[in-house]
This record gives sequence, C-alpha cells and structure tokens, in this order.
Amino acid sequence: MQTSRAPERPAPTPQRDRTVGSVPSVPLGGFGPGDEQKRRDLRRMKAVATGFLVGATVVFLVAKYLEVVHGMAWAAYLRAAAEAGMVGALADWFAVTALFRHPLRIPIPHTAIIPRKKDTIGDSLGDFVGENFLSEAVVRDKLERVAVSEHVGHWIGQQANAERVTTELVTAARAVVTVLRDEDVQNVIESVAVRKLMEIPVGPPLGKALEGVLADGAHKRLVDLVCDRAYDWVADNQEMVLRVVHERAPSWTPRFVDDMVADKLFAEIRGYAWGVKTDPEHPLRHAVDRYLAEFAQDLQHDPQTMDRAEQVKRQVVEHPEVQHFIGRAWTVVKGMVLDAADDPSHDLRLRVRDGLMAFGRRLGRDRELAGKLDGWLADAAAYVVRHYRHQITTLITETVARWDAEETSRKIELQVGRDLQWIRINGTVVGALAGLVIHTVGELLIG
Repeated sequence: MQTSRAPERPAPTPQRDRTVGSVPSVPLGGFGPGDEQKRRDLRRMKAVATGFLVGATVVFLVAKYLEVVHGMAWAAYLRAAAEAGMVGALADWFAVTALFRHPLRIPIPHTAIIPRKKDTIGDSLGDFVGENFLSEAVVRDKLERVAVSEHVGHWIGQQANAERVTTELVTAARAVVTVLRDEDVQNVIESVAVRKLMEIPVGPPLGKALEGVLADGAHKRLVDLVCDRAYDWVADNQEMVLRVVHERAPSWTPRFVDDMVADKLFAEIRGYAWGVKTDPEHPLRHAVDRYLAEFAQDLQHDPQTMDRAEQVKRQVVEHPEVQHFIGRAWTVVKGMVLDAADDPSHDLRLRVRDGLMAFGRRLGRDRELAGKLDGWLADAAAYVVRHYRHQITTLITETVARWDAEETSRKIELQVGRDLQWIRINGTVVGALAGLVIHTVGELLIG
C-alpha cells in the first residue's frame, strides 16, 4: 500500500549515462518554483486517497468483529461493503501507481508504463500532433475561423499597441545595425545594389510607371505647377522681353515703335500663359499629355529612347554627388535608426507608429485586403505543414526520446497525479457500494 508521503528523489549518481537507444537522455530542467505547490497538492491527495483505504480497513475490522463475536446480522452488510471498498482501493492504487513506477518496487510485468514506454508515447504524440494539428485542412479551417487579419488590425490600430510594436521593431533594428560592420554594408551597397541598378534597364519600368501616372491623372498637379510658375515667370520678366525686342529690332526703326511692339508681344505672351494656367482644356495642356503618353511608350518600346535613358542613368549614378550620397547612405540610415531607438519622440519612430495604426484601421474596414492577407497567411501555414510536418513531429519524438525516463515519469505524475488520486477515492466508494449491492442480492436470493 502506498503511503501519503511521496518517495524522496534519489540523488543523481555521478557520471551516470542513461541512454535511449544510442541517444543519451537529458534532464527536463528540474522542478521549478511553481512545481512545489503541485507537489504539496499531490501529497495531500495521496493522503486523502490512502485515508479512504485505511477507513475502509477499519470499518471492515469493526464490522467483522461485530458480525462474528456479537452475531449482529446487519454488520455483515457493512463488512461486505468495506471489504469490497478495500479491494477497489487497492486495485486502483495498483493501477495508478503502475503508470509511473513498479508497485512496492516489485518488477511486475506491465508496470512502470511511462518510464518503459516513454519513446513509444513520444512517437504516438508526434503522430497525433501531425495528424490532428498539422494537417493542411485543420490549419486552413482554424485560420479561416480565427480571422487573424481582423484581430491584428484591431490590435495594432490602438495607439498603445502600435507604440509597443514600434518599440520592438526599433529595438530589433538597432540590434541589427549595431552588429553589422559599416564597411561590409557599404561594400554590399556599392558592389551589389549599384551593380544591379546598372544592369537593370531603366527605360521600361520608368515608362510603365509614367503610363500609370498618366492613366490616373496624377500628373495634372505637376502640369498645374509648371503652368503657374511659367505664368509667374512671364509676368515678372517684362523688362527682358523689351530688351530682346530692342536687341533684335532693325536699327532704323524708331524706339517708340520698338516699345509698342515689345508691349504688344509681352501682352500676347502673358495672355497665352494666363490661358494655359487657367484653362484645364487648353490645347497646350492636351499637347503635353500627348507628348508624355508618347514618351512613356518610347521608354518601353523605342530602342533609341531606351538607350538615351540608359545613358542618363549612367551619368546620374556616376555623378560625384550621387557617389558621395551612396557612400554616406548607410551612415545616414544607421544614424536615423540609432536616434529613433534612443528618442521616443523621433520623427521616424512616430511615422512608423502612425503607419502601423493606419494599416490596422484599414485592415478593420477593408474586407478585401483582410481577406487577401488571411489567404496569404493560410497558404503560408499550409505550405509549412505540407512540407515540414515530418520535421516538426520528429522534433517532438526526438525531444521526448532524449528525456530522462525517471524524471519524465515524475514530471508527468506531478502534473496529473493529483487528479488520478480521485480514481483511488472513487474506486473505494464505488467498490463499497458494489460490495453492498452484491451481498444484499446474495442474501435475498439465498434467504
């Protein structure tokens, strides 16, 4: 019979090498502070369960004495109930104990199940996780019901959460830029990024981008700005027009005639510039639109225009000021990241926070975007479980295989042993009731 006091854990033997197959077993990390309360609860429940067994034994002895010595007939019913309760308590004690160790340290076959079957349990656990948790259908169904994008959007849409994420991002970025060597990053920028930029034709992507800008009408603001500045320039340079007319006029024309021609010419130029500025449907504006559309097509399809774009690209990249900017790019970026990490009110940090909040609010109201993100997440998770499920389950089985068998048994008992003691208690009670019923039925049938 198991006592209420848990057996003391034996001290580890020096240089003892327990192995599982050919793999040395490793400890689980010992028992933490939270396990001490579980240990006390387990001991208390073991004492209670053992108390039921002791109580049934005492009742059995008293009832047996009253039945045999004093001939009390009713004591036979009490004795039968207590006797069956003892049997139930002992049987369930044996069953519970056999899970974790040999009862009474006797190597009875099919006992100490967890220490002996640890590897089999690990394999079964890995198979169970793989079939029931890491199947593509289960993962997709769970992600679809959770609506990750909606929850994430609502979460990061709150300022406190966005600031928390920003802090973590800035901290991670600071760690990265601190670890990287400046000369290595600079070499990557100069030798890889610049070389790739020189290798990729710039004409077609620029033409495609310009084509998109023209289709959206986003260029009209730029045209408005140019027209405004052109009119302002004309209005502010009347003297230059007069000077040009005087310089180009014949020497024999009177000066007042030159002034009249210059004034008339200036008035026409300013009127034309004003018309271009104020009339969105001015022919010059349509001519600019046609020119830009043709230019966008030429950038994508005309070899001569594409070659000229490449020449301009090389001239820009090889310009001393651009080379100086490329040389300082990493230093500038690193400085911005370090400053943002040290200053919570840094502009970069605030922009990242505001960007996260805006993205979160958009996720909350844009169902199409949220659906796309959920679909991408489901596809990514499905890809992982489809191609790496075996590696994940192997991690479980190999980890369990490397655990120390005895410590594993103690750990599991500490987690579930308290609840298992109810089996002993229930076995005592149910056994007593069953014994009482059986004895009563037997008396009725025989009597």
